[in-house]
Amino acid sequence: MIKYKDLKKKDEVKTTQMGQPVSGKLLESPKQGRGLKRAILIWTKGSEIGMFDEAGSVYAHQVQQVFRDGTWQQVIDQPQ
Repeated sequence: MIKYKDLKKKDEVKTTQMGQPVSGKLLESPKQGRGLKRAILIWTKGSEIGMFDEAGSVYAHQVQQVFRDGTWQQVIDQPQ
């Protein structure tokens, strides 16, 4: 398991903002200044489910998994 605050720019993630899990890439770090961002910018690969690939914001609770050390790991401790 990976804590939300430990995510970094360019991490591969799976998010649920489109109703079902799709992969994407973080375009910014959730840790900015003194706190954590509740919405972060990602590049979403919507083409996996028949939509468009595009950049956009997702809420922290929609980030479900991150690809680290060759496996998908669950993201925990997202701000509400």
